[in-house]
Amino acid sequence: MGRYKLGKYKATDSMSHLVSESYFALLVMSRFGITMGFKDKSIAEVCADYSVDTNTFLAVVNLMRNHNNISYSDTNVSIESLMDYLQSSHSYFLKYRLPEIRTKLANGLNKDQIELNEAVLSYFDKFVAEVKKHMLYENKKIFPYVKALINNDNQVKPSLLFNKQHEQIENTLSEFKEIFIKYYPAKNSNEINSVLFDIFSCEKDLASHNAVEDTLFMPIIEQLEQNRTNKL
Repeated sequence: MGRYKLGKYKATDSMSHLVSESYFALLVMSRFGITMGFKDKSIAEVCADYSVDTNTFLAVVNLMRNHNNISYSDTNVSIESLMDYLQSSHSYFLKYRLPEIRTKLANGLNKDQIELNEAVLSYFDKFVAEVKKHMLYENKKIFPYVKALINNDNQVKPSLLFNKQHEQIENTLSEFKEIFIKYYPAKNSNEINSVLFDIFSCEKDLASHNAVEDTLFMPIIEQLEQNRTNKL
């Protein structure tokens, strides 16, 4: 049976070393429900303390670290653990990260540019609406479908257009960012630059999230579907 290539980080590595070397791991930890205070424990020991599947944690961490050099053939990733992670990620973006950025954006805009400010916020809201539509569709349609596959229940297959939808979302944010940088007459550069930094960070985080779905989640769904077909 093939294996997912775990890359640099291994189960025996120190969790504190992982966080110190790759700060983005803090996002992965929080979405798996892992908190700080793990002392010198290994990644496997910390995952065991929080009932988190170690293979899944490592797969996500190493994929987010450099998804361009990750290949997938077969995997020991837990589909249940991966879905919990993805649902937690959706909550993070929709309930915390994107609303936080919008608030900072609204507060940092030049008060003398009323009409332009409305256009900026409208464009950002359009982007958020795209993200929300996609993530809620996954929550309401894709995840129940996968659970049905696991339980061998018959259910109508929903549309699985991950790559296309992810590309649309990323293009919308990239376009917003480019137009804003080129044409918005900022008055307080510190506030606007801080917002832009958050947008850049969010853009990278979303791209990593999408890579997890495209590279790990989608192939697992395809394998589950193939396994069901083979049983018929």
